[in-house]
Amino acid sequence: MTAQLTAFQRLLTIMDELREQCPWDRKQTFLSLRKLTIEETYELADELLKEDLEGIKEEVGDLLLHMVFYAKIASEQGAWDIADALNTVCDKLVERHPHIYGDVVAEDEEAVKRNWEKIKLATGKGKKTVLSGVPTALPAMVKAMRMQEKTAQFGFDWDNVEQVWDKVREEMEEFHQAETERHQEEEFGDLLFSLINYARWKGIDPETALERTNLKFRKRFEFVEQAAGERGLSDMPLSEMEGLWQRAKTEA
Repeated sequence: MTAQLTAFQRLLTIMDELREQCPWDRKQTFLSLRKLTIEETYELADELLKEDLEGIKEEVGDLLLHMVFYAKIASEQGAWDIADALNTVCDKLVERHPHIYGDVVAEDEEAVKRNWEKIKLATGKGKKTVLSGVPTALPAMVKAMRMQEKTAQFGFDWDNVEQVWDKVREEMEEFHQAETERHQEEEFGDLLFSLINYARWKGIDPETALERTNLKFRKRFEFVEQAAGERGLSDMPLSEMEGLWQRAKTEA
C-alpha cells in the first residue's frame, strides 16, 4: 500500500508542477480535456480487447492522469479536490453494497445488481427514473445494452431466450416488409435492438463482438490489398478478390 500511495502522491505533485509551469497544462479546462479523455477511454478499450497487459497499464495511467487533472481544476475553483472525489465514490460503494457493509442478504450476482439499481434510483442526485442514469452520449449499441440491463433489473424482460429469438425473427420480417426508406430505417433500428437484447440473453457483449468482427474484417481486407501488390484493387475482378479473401481466412 505504501508504494501505491507514494506513486499516487508523485502524480499529484507532478500535476501541481505542470499546472504551474507548463503553458499547455495551464491552459486546459474541463471542456478542452473532454475530447482527449474520450480518446484515452477508447485507447484503453482497444488494449482491453487485445488483452495486452502492458498496454492496459499505460492507458490506465493516462486515464488516472485525466482524473487528477479534473480534480486539480476543480480545486483551483474552490469546488472540490481529489480527496473529495475519492471519498464520494467510497461512500457510494459502501452505500450500494449493503450486503457487505450492512445487513442485507444478496445470494447471487443478480440480487446484487437489483439492490444496486434500487439504491441508485432512491438516492441518485437528479436521477428519478430507471433510465436517467444511462448517459445520452454513449454509443447507440452500448446505450441499448445498458437500457435493457437496467429495465431487466425491475422485471421488464422476456421469460426465456426462445421468446427473445422469436422477437428477432419478428423484427427481421417487419424490416423485410418495410417499403419506404423512413420505415426501413425504423425497422432496422428495431431489429438491431432485438439482436442486442438476444446477445444480452446469451451472455455476449455486442459491442465487443462487433469490434472483434471489425478487426477480423480489417485484417483480411488488408491481406487482400497487400496480395494485390502494385496492381492494386481498382482493376481486380470481384471473383479474384474473393479468392484472396478466402486465402486470408486461413493465412491472415
